[in-house]
Amino acid sequence: MDNTRTQDTFSQLSQEKILKIMNMVKNKEVSIEGALHLAQKEVYTEKDPQDLLTGSQFNFSIYKYKHYRWQKRILQIDFNTKTIFNIEKGIIKKQFPFSQVKACEDTERRRFSIVFHGRQDYELEAVSLDDKRKIMYLLSRVIQSNSYKRPAESCSGRPVEDDVIHEGLLDLQQNTCTSTEWVKYLVQLREGELALYCIGLGGKNKTADPVTNTINLSDGNVSVSKENGCSTFSVQTKGHNYLFRIPFTVQKNRTEDVSKLQNEWVSLIERYCQLCKGASLPQEGSQGCTSSEADYEDVTVPLNEQKEEALHFGVSSATTSLNKSSDPQPAEEEAAPASPSLPLPMSKAEVPPAPPALPQPCSLSPSTKRTKAFHWDVVPCDKIQKSVWGSCDPCKKKIDVSRLCNQFQIQDTAVFSGNEPSVNQHIILDQKVAHNFNIFLKSFRIKPSELKEKLYIIHEESGGLTDEQITTLRRYMPTPKDAERYQSFKGSPSELHVVDQFMLEMCKIPHLSQRLDLLLTVRELPVSMRDLEPLINQKIQASKQLQSSQKFVAVLEYILAIGNHLNEKAGKDKAKGFRLSSLTKLPLLRGKERTFTLLHALVEQIFLHEPDLAKFSQELTEFEAVPDASMKGLSAEVDVLKKELENVIQCRRLIKPKTTKATPQESQFCRELKDLIQKYEGDLSQLSKRCDEMKKLYSNILVKFGEPQDLDSQELFGWISSFISEFRKACAEVMP
Repeated sequence: MDNTRTQDTFSQLSQEKILKIMNMVKNKEVSIEGALHLAQKEVYTEKDPQDLLTGSQFNFSIYKYKHYRWQKRILQIDFNTKTIFNIEKGIIKKQFPFSQVKACEDTERRRFSIVFHGRQDYELEAVSLDDKRKIMYLLSRVIQSNSYKRPAESCSGRPVEDDVIHEGLLDLQQNTCTSTEWVKYLVQLREGELALYCIGLGGKNKTADPVTNTINLSDGNVSVSKENGCSTFSVQTKGHNYLFRIPFTVQKNRTEDVSKLQNEWVSLIERYCQLCKGASLPQEGSQGCTSSEADYEDVTVPLNEQKEEALHFGVSSATTSLNKSSDPQPAEEEAAPASPSLPLPMSKAEVPPAPPALPQPCSLSPSTKRTKAFHWDVVPCDKIQKSVWGSCDPCKKKIDVSRLCNQFQIQDTAVFSGNEPSVNQHIILDQKVAHNFNIFLKSFRIKPSELKEKLYIIHEESGGLTDEQITTLRRYMPTPKDAERYQSFKGSPSELHVVDQFMLEMCKIPHLSQRLDLLLTVRELPVSMRDLEPLINQKIQASKQLQSSQKFVAVLEYILAIGNHLNEKAGKDKAKGFRLSSLTKLPLLRGKERTFTLLHALVEQIFLHEPDLAKFSQELTEFEAVPDASMKGLSAEVDVLKKELENVIQCRRLIKPKTTKATPQESQFCRELKDLIQKYEGDLSQLSKRCDEMKKLYSNILVKFGEPQDLDSQELFGWISSFISEFRKACAEVMP
């Protein structure tokens, strides 16, 4: 064990917590390594709320699955407006009030999902485990605020120690493709959640962060029940079953009856499940909330595509994968790895009979060239007879077979020759993860031994990995449990399946996750800054035009005069000013003639008294088009870029060679990285200054027109842009 690291970890804890952990070691409830994991867990749970106390608006870079690929987005959790925003390139794509958040589910690796009342779930992936931990913490505060009617201000605050209702050590059953094992966890029951902290990993993975998972009790679909025997019980969620056991070490050191410990856990979890069921009903205003399918992104993978992937991996493996799945899963999950390090729940439903084996593909001679498949939509047999297809005879049509084969034959995409394993070869990695990882490796033309040196090449054009390859490798990062398995392997790597060979090599590369994150961020940063700069400049120019336009103010004065005259005649009080949102209502108030609106009346008055004002839009040229990006979204993008650059700097310090014996390749990599960081710091500093200027100018605009300071530019500029467009139409109708 690293003594320095141990001292640093324990030095951050209170004496009370140190004594508590040491007593567990003394009573042989946890090992020395388990005690270190517990200490790390305590440090992280104290550190995250401390970091999150400094603000009320939080921005995170995340990935969302859309159109068969993961797309980068910004997830903003805003406690000022009590809203969650989905932002893409400065544009607010979706926004969800806190009241619509029902639960947050922690899934494998960096993935999680947000469950809404009356809306489709959001399945997302954080860029790091640290970000995921912070997002989960913030969402848990939102959920608790909704469920227990706490003041909104408490959502961003630090939970007090009393938030933990009950805690203790429990074994959790985890199933792999080859065995079933019990892994020790520290389990903490809080209002709305059951938090699990893994402390059962071996001592070989000392650099891993504490493995955590959360079972949300707040969605109203969780139940608990006793199992066979007095030491086990299970927690059932909407689709999973978690089986817990009182550890033997605890049974030996606790004099009271084991069933008493079991009853204590079951009764407490059952009590808070019942409370959550009553509190998790949709709130007024969100009940029955629906939206069109166009609001959501399709995540369904074509069945033909799934079958093709299964055949690539091998009939035996594909059948095994089908037999393992008992509940229908989203296509996104099918294409994603499962995590052996997190609790692997059993299926809640009974496992159905195994489907028939997939048909064996036609046997082809070695000289026969395989071609790409055309995945068309086949007409059902019962519709053939009455359709044009009933009289078709494709055999009569002559086709140039050689031309087709030449254009559409499949190239040999083996990773490296002579190493294609049999489909029955034993695989150490989880079967589902191995299946998907193997599909990726089919097109990954790099040997396992070459992977490490590829990580020292920053740019793709210099021979480095592609962005897609880096992104995929990040998703298949070995978990602490994987690392433990592969580090215990003593045989020759050549004996392993190609999937295991790559995993073994990935386990040997120090700080692999940080290296992959660094490469991807270094490439994305200049592109992101280049995309944001013109958008920010456009908002600055628009604000300046709006601030200096005298004609627009004169037009507003005409509207105020017309409106006050009408309201006075209608028996209403005069107003001293109006919100700019009222501009969109001018075409809605119709006169005696159905085609004549209040906007037409405004145009007539302007042409009658000050015709030059009709050209006010010439002072507002930046409002010709409806604005897409918002200042709120652009500010979030810049904030995330600052965090990403800071992560790059930290990663550089982490992977920088600690000795003078660095290889030429390592030295070259560090020099290039240092130069890039210095350039990016300068560019981002300038972009940040422009962003601050944009926000200051817009704040002055809000003051000038009497608008609330939390009004987003996307709304304000949209009203003005729409008014200009409608004003021009009215001018053409009044003065043809």
